[in-house]
Amino acid sequence: MLQPHIVGTANLLGGVGEGELMRQTFKQLKDEIAKIIPDSVDYSVDLEAGDIVIVTTMLDRFTGSEGFLGKISKTIKKKVILRPDESIMLSEEETTKIIKEIIPDDVEIRQIYFDECLRELIIQCDKPGNAIGRKGANIKEIRDKCGWLVKVERTPPIHSKTVHDIRGYRQANHKERRKLLKDFGLNIYRPTRPGQQWARLTALGSYREVGRACHYITTNESRVMVDVGVNIASDTDPMPYFTAPEALPIEKLDAVVLTHSHLDHAGMLPVLFKYGYKGPVYCTPPTRDLMLLLQTDYLKVSGAEGKRCPYEMEDIRTCMKHVVDVNWGETTQITPDVKLTFSNAGHILGSSAVHLQIGEGKHNIVLSGDQKYEKSWLFDAANTRFPRVETLVLESTYGASGDYQPSRQEANQELQDIVSRTLRRGGKIICPVFAVGRSQEVMIAIDELFRSGAVKPVPVWLDGMIQEATAIHASHPDYLTSSLRKSLLQDDGENPFTSAWFRPVKGRELRDSIIHDSSPCIVLATSGMMSGGPVMEYFKHWAHEDRNSLCFVGYQAEGTLGRRLQKGFGEVPMVINGKTEIVKVGCEMLTIDGFSGHSDRKQLLEFVDQINPKPQNIICHHGDYFKCNELGRTLRDRYKCRTYAPKNLETVRLM
Repeated sequence: MLQPHIVGTANLLGGVGEGELMRQTFKQLKDEIAKIIPDSVDYSVDLEAGDIVIVTTMLDRFTGSEGFLGKISKTIKKKVILRPDESIMLSEEETTKIIKEIIPDDVEIRQIYFDECLRELIIQCDKPGNAIGRKGANIKEIRDKCGWLVKVERTPPIHSKTVHDIRGYRQANHKERRKLLKDFGLNIYRPTRPGQQWARLTALGSYREVGRACHYITTNESRVMVDVGVNIASDTDPMPYFTAPEALPIEKLDAVVLTHSHLDHAGMLPVLFKYGYKGPVYCTPPTRDLMLLLQTDYLKVSGAEGKRCPYEMEDIRTCMKHVVDVNWGETTQITPDVKLTFSNAGHILGSSAVHLQIGEGKHNIVLSGDQKYEKSWLFDAANTRFPRVETLVLESTYGASGDYQPSRQEANQELQDIVSRTLRRGGKIICPVFAVGRSQEVMIAIDELFRSGAVKPVPVWLDGMIQEATAIHASHPDYLTSSLRKSLLQDDGENPFTSAWFRPVKGRELRDSIIHDSSPCIVLATSGMMSGGPVMEYFKHWAHEDRNSLCFVGYQAEGTLGRRLQKGFGEVPMVINGKTEIVKVGCEMLTIDGFSGHSDRKQLLEFVDQINPKPQNIICHHGDYFKCNELGRTLRDRYKCRTYAPKNLETVRLM
């Protein structure tokens, strides 16, 4: 893969003198750059959020060992990106024609995406190596002839409509996006506010509870919100505490950062824009794509159930315009005194721990997000390497002493036993799954079982958003384990997501035929907590038969139907044809804990144990009162640090 933009980098931590330089305004930065570049060189300086951009018609003068880009980056101690001037860029039609003349026919170009905002294009093809050419010759020739910066990527094995639509939407709104990125940058490089530096964290959601995650970090200069989730299990109080004085007015918020795309962490983001927020949203590219999918589905499901959603589709579209993509390991300035770095959290695709460097490194806070400190079929274990950590905000979903989970291998074996047992008695298996993460893990386990020959394959129906979520996974192979990435990229027949037994359910007609078909099958369907979605249709028709199985593989929140069934309810009320009816539960019901995307207590302790240096403060959240407190006590005793388990609306001073 060839990166499209040319970047100059420098040590972003810096010393005292460098710190003073880092706090310069945009005008001061432009003045520093002007001292380096001769008057004979055509260029201008722009901003893309926290990145400094050099726009020029003379790209070659800035690249290479003797180019200006490295000198600029070294001087201003910031990442500098090189972009072509619009005057040297050919039209999409002309560029497409030249690309097809330069790139060999055997490459099989499937799609060319243009992004005028970033002045780059993506060539999606079957043979990226051949497309790039020897030492990047083809890519350089396209750039020289057309002016566009070029990126090449392999065609994903499954087409994602979401990824395709986002790229098209960004191109259609490229002028507005460029202006937004400039505005974000001007806010970041504003003049320094006087006064003593301080920082604090206010709990606006997910403290002593699971759901509606929202952390509000304020400093003497900045306001940053990390996660904006919804409480799925509550119809009366689903939103974080946006109306707290700390968070108002919303227009004054400088930045929003998302750990991952699950609704309990990103589901209420569109509400911010509806209430007046106009700033950036920082997240990884997979989080961006999955967030659109899940928010759109939340809107649709709310409408289908007669519930009023607090936002509209237009608010979701606005979110997409404001997203600033940040990959793992990239450090970017997000406010005048806060830098952001994402790293792998091991929870779902693109999920990240958030490292915030406050006040030129005076205080470093890591927010774990939802995390898994164990390698799974899909993801590596959560990252534990941070340059510094004074404060750790740690999830506590399974933080109590009795919260033990089997290993992934044990969970895999348990699922395979259930599948074998149910199919032998001619039954059907209903597996309520979250579209993102758990569905893909279960697919891999079933694929392994069928490939082994131990069980005769049956149709595995994917209903809800599972197929599209899987396609998004296939579009971001760099965020998966090396072995899965290899099978996706090489198309060697080992890709579990494209196996013949996995069949998407497209439309109600097919769903009805599956429901009334008496032959054995497996259904993976949303929603994961049985709070709505197509899984309800299968359940109400199949729940009464003792040959069938209902298998939970994910967390079931209090108040959901899934939780009531886990507790052993023999009958449950359901709305059928507009009437409330009692559905008797006669099927085998099982819960497999080992597929959870959350660390259990042992893994949480191991995670903290591996962080070096140890944090001075640990704040426990995303768990009930007892789990947060018990985990906090253990960490305090073990590491002699300060621990907190605040309630929602409480504030902890950081520095």
